[in-house]
Amino acid sequence: MNQINRVAVLGAGVMGATIAAHLANAGLEILLLDIVPKELDKKEEAQGLTLDSPAVRNRIAESGLKGMLKMKPAPFYLTDFAGQIDVGNFEDDLEKLKECDWIIEVVVEYMPIKLDLLKKLIPHLAPGAILTTNTSGLSVNEMSEVLPDDVRKNFLATHFFNPPRYMRLMELVPCKDTDPEVMKGLADFIARRLGKGIVYAKDTTNFIANRIGTYAIFKGIQHMTELGMTVEEVDAVAGPATARPKSAAFRTADLVGLDTLAHVATNSHDLLPDDEEREVFKLPDFIKTMIDKGQLGNKTRQGFYKKEMVEGKRKIFYLDYSSGEYVPLAKPKFPSLLAVKQVDDPGQKVKMVVSGSDKGAEFAWKSIRDTLIYAVNRIPEIADDVVNVDNAMRWGFNWEIGPFEMFDAIGVQNFVKRAEKDGVAVPENLKAVESFYRFNEAGTKEYYDLLKGEYVAVPVKEGQVQLEILKKGGKVVEKNANCSVIDLGDGVFGFEFHSKMNAISGDILTMTHKAIKRAENEGVGLVIGNRGANFSVGANLMMMAVAMAEGAYDDINMVLRAFQKATMAVKYAKVPVVTAPFNMTLGGGAEFCLHADSINAYAETYMGLVEIGVGLLPGGGGTKEMSMRAIELAQQYKTDVQPFIVKNFEQIAMAKVSMGATELAPMGYMRNGDSITMDIDQLITDAKQKVLALAVNYRPKRRAENLPAPGRGIASAIKSQLWNMKMGNFITEYEMEMGTIIAQVMCGGDVNPGTLISEDYLLKLERENFLKLAGNKKTAERIQHMLKRGKPLRN
Repeated sequence: MNQINRVAVLGAGVMGATIAAHLANAGLEILLLDIVPKELDKKEEAQGLTLDSPAVRNRIAESGLKGMLKMKPAPFYLTDFAGQIDVGNFEDDLEKLKECDWIIEVVVEYMPIKLDLLKKLIPHLAPGAILTTNTSGLSVNEMSEVLPDDVRKNFLATHFFNPPRYMRLMELVPCKDTDPEVMKGLADFIARRLGKGIVYAKDTTNFIANRIGTYAIFKGIQHMTELGMTVEEVDAVAGPATARPKSAAFRTADLVGLDTLAHVATNSHDLLPDDEEREVFKLPDFIKTMIDKGQLGNKTRQGFYKKEMVEGKRKIFYLDYSSGEYVPLAKPKFPSLLAVKQVDDPGQKVKMVVSGSDKGAEFAWKSIRDTLIYAVNRIPEIADDVVNVDNAMRWGFNWEIGPFEMFDAIGVQNFVKRAEKDGVAVPENLKAVESFYRFNEAGTKEYYDLLKGEYVAVPVKEGQVQLEILKKGGKVVEKNANCSVIDLGDGVFGFEFHSKMNAISGDILTMTHKAIKRAENEGVGLVIGNRGANFSVGANLMMMAVAMAEGAYDDINMVLRAFQKATMAVKYAKVPVVTAPFNMTLGGGAEFCLHADSINAYAETYMGLVEIGVGLLPGGGGTKEMSMRAIELAQQYKTDVQPFIVKNFEQIAMAKVSMGATELAPMGYMRNGDSITMDIDQLITDAKQKVLALAVNYRPKRRAENLPAPGRGIASAIKSQLWNMKMGNFITEYEMEMGTIIAQVMCGGDVNPGTLISEDYLLKLERENFLKLAGNKKTAERIQHMLKRGKPLRN
């Protein structure tokens, strides 16, 4: 396959434009084309433009590009990346396709229009260029019939899920003539450069994720009406309690749009005459009525849910599908759901809920039972194996575990016995399965191949570090309840958090020293990383809240010292330490990263020092580190330190969190030599490679001495700004006090500018002022308020 540098996206609607944005995120050059308008708009008429004016002819593509600059959630990592996209139209610019290595068709989901455009493209394609369609379920083979042989071998479907930046799933669907090497090469590129999870689907209506996901929603509707349940009750069951996303069933429908959901379901009903569950996809009358009334979900501000202001407060209502009226949320509390509220393991949650005896548990069992049986019956129709199906549902519908992983959680044979007891037809091949996944004696993860009737190794990318497999293979060298040290091979050790929400606990701080010593004595370096839901939400402040309530400030000081010693051990290890943050990396999690030699972050890393939210300052070395970084930048550029201090102060004082890893460098959290990984499966692997590269010529750092303090003058300037904000009623007196304390720490205390201070001195200031804030009555009140609201406490 040719190298891909320039990509054309044909269609600048929401989907096409956001695909173009994510391609730009990956550093590619983009050509975005759409149709030529048939008439002028009022603005163009006022400007005296004509239908021949380039601005008019490119208006639709240009509008698609500009619309993304204001879109939420943001499709670009940085809005500057919009500069990588050129716009044009289908009549004037098809000749430019000859410069493109990959052309993606993203026009309306209507076969005649797609076929017409594909025919027009043929003369303008460069030899060897890849051509793909972003169809969500139309026949790839039918489209390929209008293409010549030399183009057909480079043609397939690349089904992005919306929004492309955030949804990991990519369904690849070949036509019967697609070159397998093209398919493999494109899959590798899309995974590596775009960060997508690749699933191999077949040319069947709605492919994998939409076929099963839509079935799950519509089968759920059937059980809901039979059991006399409400929309709200179903969503309470079909969300996190049963390892599905918070949007559950009906909030997902509102998010997608009822018109879109109905289109997908109708396609399944009309185009799958042999599907044994075909009638499930028939639209219920109340959904037809909702669509007729324009109750399409979020896009029309009302669907299964709507929000209204009532007596000055925003209230959420759900649709009573029997009456067609909206009613206030009732907040159902099924005992089966309450029982799993503190359970983290998704499989355990599913097993517990379906074993319950209340109506919510009955719905959970019946809806999951039917969905899982439907998934079994779809192999090999929509995919050849269970791995592709599970991945599709996890990456495309944000299930925590896929259908076949749910089978294992419930117990396959327990499932079979219970389903048969219900009088439900169970697939014969299911009766021979003990579990769909297992680890063999060598520590290799295997899945049960329903076609072969035997276990087969789960595919793993060559050279990829998989912590789960290493742990099963006996590579854990030290562990406790909340963390482990793992031999990653080649002299590199991994330090993995696995506490609740990966919150940093006392035993993690203790193990930090052991992990570093192990790497220093037996290896060449250390990776701090894990594969939980988030890298770390910070330190759990529950114990600190108790200590504050009891006035046990000596205990708090001891915890602070332990935290600072751990992060300083990371910074001054005798071997390179690389962190691999991803998703939420807050408070103490960010402080671990700031002290590492290098950061290798996942593209979607949301990092910030957020301690001020509970009335504290970053006390694990974070305040000190951001002060030092400001001082070092001023020294490097031989300039005034104040702008750097003010910028870093604002980040702490405003609890700023990055909206992606690309923002971390402008925020000062990532520096030269740090890097970003698009494919989360490669994150630990890339971090390990960075350790090995650093280890070749590693020079351990020494604790900083003789740092010129920014001084009391800059602290006073910040305080003056805070006072102005207070006088303008933008902040409270308490917030002004917190900001003043943070500024004093970052400026080195009450000293003259240029006074030489040390890193240890800044740490001492950080501790003293953390304790000062901890002793503030309002801080205690803020923490207690968060506890009452059930919010997790993070530092």
